[in-house]
Amino acid sequence: MKAEEPAGPALVVAMKGYPRLSETFIAQELLGLQRLGLSFAIWSLRHPTDAARHLMHKEIAAPLHYLPEYLHDDWPRVLRGFARALSRPATLRLLGVFLRDFRRDPTRNRLRRLGQACVMARELPAGTRHLHVHYLHTPASVIRYAALIRGLSWSFSAHAKDIWTTPDWEKREKIADASWGVTCTRDGHAELARLADGPDKVGLLYHGLDLTRFPPPPARPERDGKDAGDPVRFVGVGRAVEKKGFDDLLNALAALPGDLNWRFVHIGGGEMLKGLKAQAEALGLAGRIAWNGALAQDGVIAALRDADIFVLPSKQAENGDRDGLPNVVMEAASQGLAIVATDFAGIPEFIRHGTDGLLVAPGDIAALTAALAALAGDPERRAALGNAAHARLHSDFSAQAGLARIHAALLSEVERGSAS
Repeated sequence: MKAEEPAGPALVVAMKGYPRLSETFIAQELLGLQRLGLSFAIWSLRHPTDAARHLMHKEIAAPLHYLPEYLHDDWPRVLRGFARALSRPATLRLLGVFLRDFRRDPTRNRLRRLGQACVMARELPAGTRHLHVHYLHTPASVIRYAALIRGLSWSFSAHAKDIWTTPDWEKREKIADASWGVTCTRDGHAELARLADGPDKVGLLYHGLDLTRFPPPPARPERDGKDAGDPVRFVGVGRAVEKKGFDDLLNALAALPGDLNWRFVHIGGGEMLKGLKAQAEALGLAGRIAWNGALAQDGVIAALRDADIFVLPSKQAENGDRDGLPNVVMEAASQGLAIVATDFAGIPEFIRHGTDGLLVAPGDIAALTAALAALAGDPERRAALGNAAHARLHSDFSAQAGLARIHAALLSEVERGSAS
């Protein structure tokens, strides 16, 4: 790619990795913006690691650019980026910001962010007017530095890990430098609003769900766990990482009554998968569990339709990482599925205990066992909770309202940049 090509969309949307199966909410937003007629380019800090792709990814027609994931992988490109950055008048300001950051975070990762930003700043088309980034940690550092080099405005969408594992000083300074930002839970919004330089700098914007992509809920058999030939079917969808709480779930499943017939399907990859399989083996559960790995969305929906109870026992990880409002909880509701989850992070903003599902305290294995056992033996209650969650999804968590807001905000930035 030549430096500063004249052609290309005026808006850039950046993220850490694209496409990712676990980030359906980003793909949903990109496809929605495309359908509303907004032109944009996608820039990713990393190449994809998932073999499969969602159908949404195949529909997104935006030009896609990858930065060098590690600077030594494409050092000539990085050197060209540094050389061009040094020739720009904004370089002194960039160096001041970077050195201040580096003093507080003297890591190789921080240097990589600077290198990626220089490459991006050199290769962005001349017509670029605004940068928008998903996640306030590493991706926002790259976009912040690139925006400084090129004299562009930028904004952010913050989600979960980026909010809870980024130090306050870094969040505060990024929010101050950005034009505006949004986040997707009340919990996250309160944290960022605490650090913001103005009361309206960060908005609350639920992702919601594009309900046109989901079939109506199926008619489910009234399984009650008494028939060994037709066991109650639990399903959990999420990466095998600490914050998802699947280790707690395995302990809860092991404590279910011995005469209850059940099966559990897990969907997702992740660093803890091997350990979870070993835990299941040690607990004597291996024959009752199917580990299906990461699946595209059609596979996830098929598993939700086949299940009786969806379970996600989220909790805070040791490093402070936590969920926002996982899209898969709403996806389970789209299929009228009874939901058991934890009263934690953004989950209770959607699921009201006893009305739309059952919530237990994070890490309370006995309570999780009791909730699973209660619903496993009560198909009528499962149906009532699933129907209520489905109705709440349709009435309060459609994606259209949030999509209209982000579209208007991004379009305004592009138009402002074009007029300046």
